[in-house]
Amino acid sequence: MEKYIGKSVYKGTAIGPINVLKKSDGIVKRQHVEDVAAELQRLEDAKKQAQAQLGALYEKALQEVGEVNAQIFEVHQMMLEDEDYQDAIHSMIETEELNAEYAVAVTGDNFAEIFANMDDEYMQARSADVKDISNRLIRNLSGEEELDWAHMEPSIIVADDLTPSETVQMDKRKILAFVTVHGSTNSHTAILARMMNIPALIGVPVELDSLHSGTMGIVDGKDAVFCVDPDEATIAAAHEMQARAAEQKRLLANYKGRPSVTKSGRKVNVYANIGSVSDVAYVQENDAEGIGLFRSEFLYLGKTALPDETEQFNTYRQVLQTMGGKKVIIRTLDIGADKNVDYLGLGKEDNPAMGYRAIRICLKQPDVFKTQLRALLRAAKYGNLAIMYPMIISVTEVKQIKAIVAEVKAELTEQGIPFRDDVEQGIMIETPAAVMISDLLAKEVDFFSIGTNDLTQYTLAIDRQNAKLDNIYDSHHEAVLRMIQMVVDNAHKEGIWAGICGELGADTTLTERFVEMGLDELSVSPTFVLPVRKIVREME
Repeated sequence: MEKYIGKSVYKGTAIGPINVLKKSDGIVKRQHVEDVAAELQRLEDAKKQAQAQLGALYEKALQEVGEVNAQIFEVHQMMLEDEDYQDAIHSMIETEELNAEYAVAVTGDNFAEIFANMDDEYMQARSADVKDISNRLIRNLSGEEELDWAHMEPSIIVADDLTPSETVQMDKRKILAFVTVHGSTNSHTAILARMMNIPALIGVPVELDSLHSGTMGIVDGKDAVFCVDPDEATIAAAHEMQARAAEQKRLLANYKGRPSVTKSGRKVNVYANIGSVSDVAYVQENDAEGIGLFRSEFLYLGKTALPDETEQFNTYRQVLQTMGGKKVIIRTLDIGADKNVDYLGLGKEDNPAMGYRAIRICLKQPDVFKTQLRALLRAAKYGNLAIMYPMIISVTEVKQIKAIVAEVKAELTEQGIPFRDDVEQGIMIETPAAVMISDLLAKEVDFFSIGTNDLTQYTLAIDRQNAKLDNIYDSHHEAVLRMIQMVVDNAHKEGIWAGICGELGADTTLTERFVEMGLDELSVSPTFVLPVRKIVREME
């Protein structure tokens, strides 16, 4: 039995087989081959395997995300058979007597560059597709196994690190726990783990090459311990911890169906934060009173092109209909920083947390923004929608947003497309600038939602993704708490409501203080809805 100590992200217990995600270093070696015919056959076998993989992915996506989103795998199947692409690979193998892996890598890079340099946006987007199918072929040629989320057993995911786009694409039902060598307690993977009630450890000093998928593992989120190949006594102790946690969950279930009201009658809305349509199930399971933060960027991550209006409209409508009249606050595109997409061409930034992101992209690229706004306003007819704009630093930005919204409404009216005209519009308060002028901003919007994750990092000048600084990242810092109070006070002076949608909202050690501050809403990971409600109901 091997034990590794990390940092706990969510204090649960998981027992099950581990699944090691090993990423290739991306270096493909150039090698001479003697048998060209055998090499071409290897290529053909890898291509057939890729076609089968893509077909399976299409069928899975069809069931889970619909035809529009599934079509990308059909596109990949067609591109894989492209004559020019295949001829280039074959030619390199035959004329230069090179290994198939190298021929695919070079051809893929060449074709990707050609597409990237085209003027047509659609063709530019094909650059990423070529890279994807080339990497798939290389994995098949090298015998590297692709993780099959559709057919894998529930397991503990062990990786060096995970990107937001990777976590977005995972089948959440199959994840028992996360264990990563790197990462931060404030990373998006960590946030996902807390939302899903999945035990998670980061900063675990384990050599991935020493682990084998299928080996039994235990994640103890309470003591931040990862056990590999545990003995019977350790397994028994873990089962006991799970039983205690189940009993706690049973007691919390008594608070389902009850309003979040203090004994003196003060109402606090306890909403849930989610990152995709499938997460609505967690909202309902945990009896949240609404959705306080719906991260729309999942529509943009892990794709090769912008989602169109129809795709967005269908997604938003589905969530609104499922929530049955409960409030759903959808945050507009919040791409940038650590959440990047190749097709937007954002480029590398030295300081992305303070760079070209969120509302700055939307105001700079209004066509992207308008597409989302059209979809939102149309979907609003199917439920209780509120729109929330991130990363605001000025009144000017808010006025620009309102002008663009007015343009979109005028266009929809002219086109005879039904939409809702009275949608509630608010902003995220996540910069010190927004805090300090919150009295002015409150005159322009319908509500405030405080994003404590970014507000804390900007106030303390601490990168929340930097694991080296976890020990001084103090979300309880008095400066942050005073800012929250200032925002609440300024909101109420103008007759609008104020809430929290950052991770701090789920910190049950602060729930009472937040209620005393006058916060009207706390939006938390679904699994924290009932614990927060319990505290609210027990307050005087």
